[in-house]
Amino acid sequence: MTGLIALLAALAVAAVLAVLWRRREGRLRPAAVSGYDWSTLGVGLGERATLVQFSSAFCAPCRTTRAVLARVEERVEGVVHVDVDAESHLAAVRELGIASTPTTLVLDPAGRELARATGVPRLAEVVALLERPTPADRKLDNPDRISR
Repeated sequence: MTGLIALLAALAVAAVLAVLWRRREGRLRPAAVSGYDWSTLGVGLGERATLVQFSSAFCAPCRTTRAVLARVEERVEGVVHVDVDAESHLAAVRELGIASTPTTLVLDPAGRELARATGVPRLAEVVALLERPTPADRKLDNPDRISR
């Protein structure tokens, strides 16, 4: 009887952890790192944003992520998608806090990290983030508006 109770408790804990993991997987989260020199990875920055995907050779979700980010690149003008092999750039992986692949970093035109997603990012969420007006866009849209 004690074994059955322990088994049910372990299953309940595993179920809760699985739900929490699924809710976080692929979601954009606030930036973790700023001020990284992206040229060391050969990353050229886009006019609007850069999507830096850290992948590995045998990562099945990396292929799906690559397809999602390619669609974002096609939809949103000025966005560049760059795929970085995590295994070939271990120092960068450590410095940037990349814990698993795929991990996608969303950079602004200056190379500052805006957000990151671990797992396959949601297309709609990435597009929505990138289509938000930037401070420069707001100035162009309404030159009489006072920025605060």
